[in-house]
Amino acid sequence: MKRLCFSMFVAFWSSVATIVALAALAAPVADEARAKAGAQLAAFTLEQLAAHASQSDCWMAIEGKVYDLTGYLGKHPTPPSVLLPYCGTEATQGMRTKDYGRDHSRFAWDLLANYQVGTLVQ
Repeated sequence: MKRLCFSMFVAFWSSVATIVALAALAAPVADEARAKAGAQLAAFTLEQLAAHASQSDCWMAIEGKVYDLTGYLGKHPTPPSVLLPYCGTEATQGMRTKDYGRDHSRFAWDLLANYQVGTLVQ
């Protein structure tokens, strides 16, 4: 019983340490992305966005910002086929609901900032 408790104790704190380490490693990337966002970003229309609607060139507009997610498609937890219908479109609803009512995590929203290339204009 002592071994089981000790193993659970070690596993728990190892998990906590891993999460803290990942957050520390991700922070500089997110800070860099925010600094880039402060710079002047290009403005895109829905028509321009629609030209980036393939797996090899996938842009999405989410909450008024435009993201080039081409390099992220293979890293997303689901197969690329789940994201492909959103390429070249305004995809806020997909990000907010995952198509079944559940919002993406804070981590996912923070990660998204790394891919911003501009803003959406109406």
